[in-house]
Amino acid sequence: MNVTIIQGHPDAGSRHLCHALADAYADGARSAGHAVRVIDIGNLEFPLLRTKDAFDHGAIPVELEQAQNDFAWASHLLLVYPLWLGEMPAKVKAFFEQILRPGFAFDLGGHGWTPKLRGKTARIVVTMGMPAAVYRWYFGAHSLKSLRRNVLSFVGIRPVRATLIGLVEASSTKRKSGWLAKLRQLGATAR
Repeated sequence: MNVTIIQGHPDAGSRHLCHALADAYADGARSAGHAVRVIDIGNLEFPLLRTKDAFDHGAIPVELEQAQNDFAWASHLLLVYPLWLGEMPAKVKAFFEQILRPGFAFDLGGHGWTPKLRGKTARIVVTMGMPAAVYRWYFGAHSLKSLRRNVLSFVGIRPVRATLIGLVEASSTKRKSGWLAKLRQLGATAR
């Protein structure tokens, strides 16, 4: 299977749990014989989209052409990011706005849209300071639902599975090791 890992922690200056989780998934996938490519959003520099015309008709920035090729190449995607103010970091959203444009991710027609990325699957891993159960049940996992339904499913990516990892700052080394082991196992199965 072709697996593209999108590491979405925007801080390129240091390593975070998101980096370690992405690396563990990659290790598991490679050990099982899957081909792996990695996109590290924190290391990418690209402009924000500011107009509908730029989204609909503008060219993708040169800095993101390889990332878009890696997205197209994948049969399975892993996205790892920290929860910031109840959402994905702004740079992750900006990345998806640039990559998933009309013509690449979907076509617009007279009676709606046609998803162009059917046949791909995805897993989203979200790290957070609060308990994952609080995010899921009290807050309704609203940003995760939006990403799953309004972005990935919209362009044809299904199923989209999710792993929520809470209380990351307060967690023991043993607990973090368990998360890494789980991500290695998920990578081996490309799920």
